Amino acid sequence: MITPLLTIAVLHWLVLFVPGANFVLVGQLAASQKRSTAVAASFGISTVTFLWASLAILGVGLLFAANPGWRQGLQLGGGIYLCYLGYKFWRSQGVRTGAHALSLTGRQAFQRGFFTNVLNPKTALFFGSVFATALPADAGPGLIAAAVALVYLNSLVWHLVLAFLFSRPRVQSAYARNMGMFGKVSGVLVALFGLELIYHTVSEILSLK
Repeated sequence: MITPLLTIAVLHWLVLFVPGANFVLVGQLAASQKRSTAVAASFGISTVTFLWASLAILGVGLLFAANPGWRQGLQLGGGIYLCYLGYKFWRSQGVRTGAHALSLTGRQAFQRGFFTNVLNPKTALFFGSVFATALPADAGPGLIAAAVALVYLNSLVWHLVLAFLFSRPRVQSAYARNMGMFGKVSGVLVALFGLELIYHTVSEILSLK
């Protein structure tokens, strides 16, 4: 039982270490607002990890493979959302910790993390391939449940660590001194992730014609 879970953990951590939209979102929220805001976003992101992992176990990857239009539609929606989020970051000149009027609520931060992650169905394909590779064909309910719980905890721990690191006083002080620049850099990075998702999806659609 240990070997399949270790394989899943290693593969998942390799993906988590690659900075993406989730990384930028948590880092930006932690540096510009309260730590609890970034923590709420982390739970939103990790909730989607649990969702996609569970759906992968149920075979949603096969469903997306059989109906690529569904996946492509979600990916286009995700790309557009990330571009919108990038625009919001660009327009934001930063929010000092404690500036309640401009801060996201915990619910809003959770929703932002949730939607940033849920509109990328490639996550389900990733978990589907990882589970198919690492789990034995006769995997029982206990092992399957442990695999889903493992990737959820991996995601939560990683993003909570980011929330802690980026919300440290030195980081927040540096952010406060360079609000405009950091807001624009975050906006550009998130928008680029969105444009990349749109580009690859459109290219895939055109290649099928």
